[in-house]
Amino acid sequence: MVVDQIRAATQDLLAALTPEQLEKISAPFDTPDHKSWTYLPGAVPGLPLTELSAAQEALVMRLLELVYSERGLADFRGVLVSEIIVRGLADPLEVAEVGGWAGSTVGDRYYLRVLGDPGGAEPWAWRLNGHHLALHVTLVDGAIAFTPQFFGSNPAEVRTGPHAGRRFLIGEQDLGFQLLHALEPGQLEVAVVSPEAPDDILTRHDPVADASLLHRGLAYGDMTADQRQLFSLLIGQYVGRAAGPIGLQTWQDITDHGIERLTFAWAGDTQPGAGHPHYYSIAGPTFLAEYDNTQDDANHIHSVWRDLRNDWGTDLLAAHYAMHR
Repeated sequence: MVVDQIRAATQDLLAALTPEQLEKISAPFDTPDHKSWTYLPGAVPGLPLTELSAAQEALVMRLLELVYSERGLADFRGVLVSEIIVRGLADPLEVAEVGGWAGSTVGDRYYLRVLGDPGGAEPWAWRLNGHHLALHVTLVDGAIAFTPQFFGSNPAEVRTGPHAGRRFLIGEQDLGFQLLHALEPGQLEVAVVSPEAPDDILTRHDPVADASLLHRGLAYGDMTADQRQLFSLLIGQYVGRAAGPIGLQTWQDITDHGIERLTFAWAGDTQPGAGHPHYYSIAGPTFLAEYDNTQDDANHIHSVWRDLRNDWGTDLLAAHYAMHR
């Protein structure tokens, strides 16, 4: 049902755009840059949010509400808020928190794109990309893929000025430390793989995530019941960004492939705060997540969720093309 709702919402959006906007937002599904993405600042292909009218913005928000949970939407808005704060943009924070992208500076940093025809029978996709934000939704034969997905924030915590004390991506950081601090000494020897954190997530914005870049760490199956609960909550920070049906399917995939095989690896400082760079990864047969907070005096978060089997709808597309040979 959610796939049909996403299809209808996308068609409504496209119908509301001008010819010039349609030219910017549209691309073939098999465009050569289909798997090119980034979380770095700068222009990318697509329609900038700043060029949307209020009515068109409402249609985009409808799309986001169909794929994000309430917390996922809050994290999306948080990315825009942190961008306004760190760049000292003239936009009021309400532009990020409530809306009003038209003509805004922050709206000129995020781009919406539709690949393929949402009204046809073939696979199609839509995505929203910009600084510290990447959402990729692929729809194939009534099924949906939701990754790669990236959220970042600079700052992670506002330390000065009128917004001092405001934090972003709180659960990703706090639950990581809670799990780390719940481990016994022998477990820490396995989980902590390096005293130094890498300067960024190891899979970067590669089209295909290479899980071999990650250290194995401590397995879910080697944790106590209380530790497993914390680990599940941490995984949920990533999966829980997705709307209910999408998140439930991800949890089903994780359990079907053996949740006991998921591992938690830590690198860097073991206490939070300024000047304490740290990193962790979660990896299993299908699920991969990374978190890094090392830049800008350990006040700059990068976090990513990848599906090793179904980024970009890879498995869904393989089944689709096998059926239609």
